[in-house]
Amino acid sequence: MTITIREGGPDDLPAILRMLDSSVEWLVSQGRTRQWGTEPLSGTRAAEAVERAMAEGTTYIAEIDGEPAATLTLTDGPGAHLSQLPAPGESERYIRWLASDRRFKGRGAGAALLAHAAEATRRAGVGLLRVDCYAGDDRKLVAYYEANGFTPTHAYTHGPDAWPGQVLARRVG
Repeated sequence: MTITIREGGPDDLPAILRMLDSSVEWLVSQGRTRQWGTEPLSGTRAAEAVERAMAEGTTYIAEIDGEPAATLTLTDGPGAHLSQLPAPGESERYIRWLASDRRFKGRGAGAALLAHAAEATRRAGVGLLRVDCYAGDDRKLVAYYEANGFTPTHAYTHGPDAWPGQVLARRVG
């Protein structure tokens, strides 16, 4: 098994949306519907948000043996939907839309992308890499980021249903 990471572009949007839909399907099968809901994200406003993030930053695709397995987009900040978060007080890179095709679960594509994002951030001369995630239920997603070198910094709630989120940071410089 070989993991390779490449830059993604607009032609990758269908594959990225399939990864997101795969994640939603898996979350629903686990009874974890609060993170991304119960409906495929490809048919919602999330698809537009993914396109916006791609236009604002650099999208990376991790391929396993040549097949798209995971994705993330690296931008200069969290985006307008999280404008209530405290500013970090320095330049940063921000991970948005990390998702994997669940067929490749446990093969390291997500961790490889996170390591790549840290290295790309360091190469850009930026010392801070941040990400936010769902922090409800059993906090497994927070633990995943912690296992990949991130430290929780700010807890927050979002929207009318008080969706529980957690910002995490990693020093890379």
